[in-house]
Amino acid sequence: MAPRKKGGTFKVDFHHRQNGRSNCPGQSSYACVNGVCPSFEKLSVLQTDQDSTGQDRWCQSEGHTTATISTNKASFSLRDSGCCWESNVNGKTNWTSHAELDLGTRSDSYSLNSCPVTTTVSSLRGPQNCFSRLRLLAHDPDGDGVRCRFTSDAAVHSNFTLDETACTLTSTGEADIGVHVFEMMLEDFPTKNITLTYIDGTSVHREASDTNSPPLCKVKLQFAIEILPPIPNCEAGHVQPMFLSTTPSHGDVLYATEGQKFQLHAQAQAHHASIHDFQVSGPQNMTKVFKDGKNGKAGVTLSWTPQQSDLYRFVPVCFTAETNETQSEMRCVVVMVTQASIIQGKATVECSPNKMMVALEKASMSGIDENYLKLRDSSCSLSSNATHIIGTMSFSTCGTKLEDKGDFIIFKNEINSYELPNEVIIRRKTVKIDFSCQFPKTISISSYYNLHQSDYIFTESSFGSFGYTFEIFRDSNYTNKVKADAYPVEVKLLETVFMGIQAQSELPNVNLFVESCKATPDDNPENTLSYDLIKNGCLQDETVKVHPSNQTSFNFEVQAFKFTGNFDLVYVTCSVILCETDSPFSRCAQGCLKEASRRRRRGLSRETVSHYITQGPLQFVGQAVPSAAVDDIDVGVKKSDTPAAVIPPPVSPDTKSSEGGLTFKHVFNANASTIVFGSAFLASLVMLAVVVGYFTRKRKAEDRKSLIVSEWEH
Repeated sequence: MAPRKKGGTFKVDFHHRQNGRSNCPGQSSYACVNGVCPSFEKLSVLQTDQDSTGQDRWCQSEGHTTATISTNKASFSLRDSGCCWESNVNGKTNWTSHAELDLGTRSDSYSLNSCPVTTTVSSLRGPQNCFSRLRLLAHDPDGDGVRCRFTSDAAVHSNFTLDETACTLTSTGEADIGVHVFEMMLEDFPTKNITLTYIDGTSVHREASDTNSPPLCKVKLQFAIEILPPIPNCEAGHVQPMFLSTTPSHGDVLYATEGQKFQLHAQAQAHHASIHDFQVSGPQNMTKVFKDGKNGKAGVTLSWTPQQSDLYRFVPVCFTAETNETQSEMRCVVVMVTQASIIQGKATVECSPNKMMVALEKASMSGIDENYLKLRDSSCSLSSNATHIIGTMSFSTCGTKLEDKGDFIIFKNEINSYELPNEVIIRRKTVKIDFSCQFPKTISISSYYNLHQSDYIFTESSFGSFGYTFEIFRDSNYTNKVKADAYPVEVKLLETVFMGIQAQSELPNVNLFVESCKATPDDNPENTLSYDLIKNGCLQDETVKVHPSNQTSFNFEVQAFKFTGNFDLVYVTCSVILCETDSPFSRCAQGCLKEASRRRRRGLSRETVSHYITQGPLQFVGQAVPSAAVDDIDVGVKKSDTPAAVIPPPVSPDTKSSEGGLTFKHVFNANASTIVFGSAFLASLVMLAVVVGYFTRKRKAEDRKSLIVSEWEH
């Protein structure tokens, strides 16, 4: 919703989306509350997506309406209503939409407030036993905090809870099979103290700490989730499609330029189902091109050319990968439309474990004065040569921000142009160039099919940014690591697996200490079924041998084994510490401790906290035999010189012996949801609210499915 003041009136442009099955382009009948809108101009309603199977499962349209508002009041509201929701377990029939905006001019932006932006695809659905969480898109252009709450007339759901701050819907038990209707209000609240000034000259001061103050904007969001019968396997990437790492993360803010083609690429995979389409909630005139690939993969390319009327819009785009049985998680991004004078430039970013370097090609930014460019923290300087402008920074300096994107952590910075305080006019073009490095979270090594990652990044005040790599090698030379496409690593019993940990730090004089290493049948290091290889710095397994290396490396070998019982994976998790060199009180200097209680406090020396890093999975492929075939294994194992006993991990009393081969497990918990056909309404215009987290231990299911029926923009 984009109000503009002129001559005592406001002119408001708003965009709204409606969902259905076969009749989506229908007009809506919005009404101004209290008659403060003397005119409505409905510019267009166009269908933006529909089911390609011919079964009329879903369709969605977007409308664009302009309203003229004449009022001296502090706020105004718009309402709409219609029929009908699809038959649902809640007994809901008619729907209503509602949006309310505070008309005060903000002291921080000198403009009216921007309403939260959100949307969903039209049809959300998922198996009863697989739905666990649905994260809604809740982006605010002003950087305000957004809260979600059920409306007073919303249906009561006994097996669902709503996290109002995170705008996340979570299941607390198995929901009934059928369509479930959800009606909630998205509201934004300032995160800093501001003053609102109204057209009659009055003003109101808003304290960010005042939890009882009214919201600046309220937008009603409605969607439904269709709960389907249970399926045998909830693993993402099995029957339910799983997005691959090339797909934008949920909540990303992307940039499009007026008059230039914008493209978004997404890719998903399902090994035991066929992806036949991608469902999309996007703006008018956005096109999609579906591409079928090998090994259960499929991709989609979304293209859109923003027009002048789209300038400065914050446009929500959501998408899911569809199979006949179910769908993937829903991912949503926000596309900000800017003027052509905002130069993106051509930048190359080089990421290393503890820093990043950006090189900006001067030829891609003709007419740009490099003397007026800065990083987010202007105290950090940029350098240049004949062809490039260069910036180098660690992940803890120069204003670099850390964002938690579920499966990734992302370090972000930007290059911007700036103005001098005493400049009245300028004739320089505006420059805005975002760049970032992204890394998988600590425990997400097994989260990607055919994508092995081993980098871990940490930041501590006294040690700056530092990183670890954990690799499997082909032999005891520890020079040829196993390639990413060779995972899972196939091994035979009694063969030797070579593993190496490498630390990289900004500080020159540090030592790496491996305090513990243990094996588990999955990538959860807290699993009660585990087997210690190293504990308190002491070797626990008789086949573990440590090879000489430098002060920041730890190379060791262990004979391959598998857990008894019905388990087919082996992961190795190690706890690692960095210490200041030559400190007699550090944990590194203490070495093996038979009793953990003898460890000294960290305050006596400079050392990091313990960090966990994980490698795997290892795949057991059969019994080792004394033949030449053993020497042909291409996964970092060697033939044992003499037979040794198989390592005997703890046995679970209810397990059964199995020799089954290992498979690469996907940890994306993408649970589908919904098929909502009614109408819903939602507001857009907004700035990204990012939840910053750090190295979580277990990758959880990311987002789920939501269905919104309309979009507001300010």
